[in-house]
Amino acid sequence: MSKTTRVPGYMQSKASRNARGIIGDREIRFKCSLQNTILDVLRGRPGWQEVPGQNSQQQNVQQNGRPAAGSQTSTQQQEGKGNKTGSTGTTPSNTQNSPATTGGKTGTKPTSSSQPAGPQQQSGGVPNRIGDGDWDFYWCDREWLHQNYDTMFLHEHQKILHFRNHYELTRKNLMVKNLKRLKKQTEREQGKAEGLSFDFHPTTYELPSEYHIFVEEFKRNPGITWIMKPAAKSQGKGIFLFRRLKDITDWKKGEYQPLTDTTREVPETYVVQRYIENPYLIGGRKFDIRIYVLVVSYNPLKVWLYRDGFARFSNTRFSLDSIEDAYVHLTNVSVQKNAPDYDPEKGCKWSTLRLRHYLSAKHGAEAVKKVFKGIDNIITKGLQSVQKIIINDKHCFEMYGYDILLDDDLKPWLIEINASPSLTASGKEDYELKFGLLNDLLNVLDLENRLTGKEKRIGGWDLLWDDGPVLADDGNMECTTNGSSVTTANSFLGCHNDRKRQLREIYTSAQAIKKT
Repeated sequence: MSKTTRVPGYMQSKASRNARGIIGDREIRFKCSLQNTILDVLRGRPGWQEVPGQNSQQQNVQQNGRPAAGSQTSTQQQEGKGNKTGSTGTTPSNTQNSPATTGGKTGTKPTSSSQPAGPQQQSGGVPNRIGDGDWDFYWCDREWLHQNYDTMFLHEHQKILHFRNHYELTRKNLMVKNLKRLKKQTEREQGKAEGLSFDFHPTTYELPSEYHIFVEEFKRNPGITWIMKPAAKSQGKGIFLFRRLKDITDWKKGEYQPLTDTTREVPETYVVQRYIENPYLIGGRKFDIRIYVLVVSYNPLKVWLYRDGFARFSNTRFSLDSIEDAYVHLTNVSVQKNAPDYDPEKGCKWSTLRLRHYLSAKHGAEAVKKVFKGIDNIITKGLQSVQKIIINDKHCFEMYGYDILLDDDLKPWLIEINASPSLTASGKEDYELKFGLLNDLLNVLDLENRLTGKEKRIGGWDLLWDDGPVLADDGNMECTTNGSSVTTANSFLGCHNDRKRQLREIYTSAQAIKKT
């Protein structure tokens, strides 16, 4: 198949995607561990060239022996799976062809002697092959980074996905721990009133370490619903609701007595949260909002917020009468797609633009302004809670997926933060959203050096924080409802996004500035 238009990427041939010119004086060389939308974006980007190796189309077998999703047709087969990147259902982590190694973590002068410590062979018997650093950009998975980062050497120009200890924000128990610590610090330094700005995540305890504290809280609030979540899993795996302590007896059985059997398996770390029993419903169904946040630096903190996102709806009307029904209470696509009446063509998603219009029509501009201002606060407070903990590296960047829930008072709640939000599309609209999201992410990183570095908006990304809050330019990038501006911060989540026009304007302006 040979098409010049991109609708969608997995229906195009590689030749048609690469039939473009080269930006700058040489090609930008990339590697990618995944076989979904990000690979389509990278292969279709002008002047970008895939580094040949086992992570590209030459990789035809996964670790489990099944064909990899390396071609356009197999990418199409991935549609609707809703997998987290770097997890099951996508291409395995690319440990066969890793970046240059040795010496320190960063620098400008390579050395050539040593190779990374740690595993030299993948599970399944496929040996690692250490590359010579012939790449400029690497969309790696978390497992690969954890195995290789500490012994990698990165050249000045190289960019890589994920900060070394990104899990400080994305592992559920650590996220809550860091938020609680920053809240206490804020209350000490600025007073109790300021501490109220952290009141956006449900009462949470880590189990088993805080089990006895949780029991005391449980007994003080009889009859309410709690939700148990594995601390380090995604896609709704292992989550369940309960109202009685005996419902978690099997999970914690014997763990809180003296350990006489040293071979006994310790229960997996969970978090237990007070379940939000009054979610905001649309059509009687619960939903949460997936929001994309890009961090290009933690020191100083520099944060971009993407205008487009989506609300994920449950497939079944909400009720507290059936707390065991995951189709009622969990909005994850990986859960909902298994519902008996799930329609893969329609899915269970609204765009944030549609959601914002709905809320504005029903509750008015001021109420919506308060909602989205609260979401901005959640984003910045979450990142500030780990700002001094994350190992900052100018070579690294992170794209987070924030999951936000609204209650029936329109109060936003932070549910979790994902280090690898799903990039596998669940339909045509989802593919187009994620393709634009990722293309604009590369525009922000600007490896081609075509921008001035002072831009506040690049495509669909708006600069939310740059060592402090960023304000919108007067008369520019307005998000309006009924003709009136509803925000002064440079935050436009759910607002109209003519990203292609905006990109043309900023590149033209940047070119003119560079010529003067």
